[in-house]
Formats: sequence, structure tokens, C-alpha cells
Amino acid sequence: MGLARFIADLFPPFGRRFSRSSEAGENADHRLGREGERLAERHLRRHGYKILHRNFRAPRGGEVDLVCRDKSCDTLVFVEVKTRRGLGYGAPAEAVTRAKQKLIARGALAWLRLLDHPDILIRFDIVEIVIEHDRPVFNVIKDAFQLPEPYRY
Repeated sequence: MGLARFIADLFPPFGRRFSRSSEAGENADHRLGREGERLAERHLRRHGYKILHRNFRAPRGGEVDLVCRDKSCDTLVFVEVKTRRGLGYGAPAEAVTRAKQKLIARGALAWLRLLDHPDILIRFDIVEIVIEHDRPVFNVIKDAFQLPEPYRY
């Protein structure tokens, strides 16, 4: 069984158990973030990524915007999406602080534990989206950061 199929077989339980998304009551920043995630998903698909899960929330904390497989190198990719309406507050990736990286890493480790597949290649990417004049400009930063410490199962 291929890795993608194995993960796809695990997918339905994740959506029910760990996803807590609701569009009701969202403020403008949250709506922009959700729209950015949709745009990033489409962009990544066009560039050879297979989307495995959206908004993964681990049971003991940790979160990942998109869990993907980069088909070009058969790597499991944990993606953080940052969307801005201009560069007035700096580049979107600057918002991915060390604390945020640890939160993403915690979510990634929870995903890996569920797979029980220690020999898998992983990577952390950041997708920056700047929307100016209603046109998104994408910047995919591959291998944007590493796990803060070696992972164990």
C-alpha cells in the first residue's frame, strides 16, 4: 500500500475527531486566513502537491494548516499559510515565530504518531500570500524551518 493511500485511509477519522472549524462568528482576519488557505491549497495542487488534510488539530495541542504530499520528491509536507493584504506589517512568513513553529511541529508529530511510519521524509513549508488589488501573489518557502528537536515516537 502506498503512503498516500495509507494516509487517505486515515483521513475520515481526522475530520470528525480533530477539526473544529466554523465560519460563524469569524472576524475579518479569520476570513482572510481561511480564504488564504483555500488559495494556497489550489496553488499547491497546481504545483504537484496532494492535499491530505486541512486544519489538522492534534488532541493535545498543535496545529497544521495543510498536510500535503509533494509528489515530486515523495515527501510529507506540513504547510503553514500566512495571508496579508499588503506588506505594511512585514512579510507574512515573519509571523511564523519560534512559538508558532513549535505549535506546528507538535501537530506534525501527532500526525506522524498516527501514521506509525518512522522512515518517512518530512518538510515544513510556509506559503506566503499577499493580496493586493484583489490579486494574490504566492511565495512558497520550502523547508522553511526544522523540528526544534529530533522526534521520537
